[in-house]
Amino acid sequence: MLPQPHVIVFDGVCNLCNAAVAFVIRRDVAARFHFLSIQSDLGREFYTRLGHDPDHPGTLLLVTDDRVLDRSDAALGIARHLGLPWRLLAAARILPRSWRDFIYDRVARSRYRLFGRRAACLVPTPALRARFLGGPAGVH
Repeated sequence: MLPQPHVIVFDGVCNLCNAAVAFVIRRDVAARFHFLSIQSDLGREFYTRLGHDPDHPGTLLLVTDDRVLDRSDAALGIARHLGLPWRLLAAARILPRSWRDFIYDRVARSRYRLFGRRAACLVPTPALRARFLGGPAGVH
């Protein structure tokens, strides 16, 4: 497992994913979330260990204590910790996971085409660097 209790493992070259990370950072006033790019050495190792292909990332992951959530469960788990009004989105858990994941998968599959991709991972500001895991090699 990873050392921090709330870690978002994300695709560091995906514009949508980077926008989501920036969204979380702005709303996570308690700074409970840390971030790990799939493209970092630690991110690749962790993503692979969980049975995902880091060369073709298809989901973000949310690591909370002893659980790893993916796809819509991860997105709703993140929303649950962001305060109002975003925490209200977690109520979507009443929908069957297959429905939620169907929508999640459609967006994930088209995210590069719809939102584009970066040539390199996000470089956090010095103030945010401590919240990004994977060391200097993980911040491309």
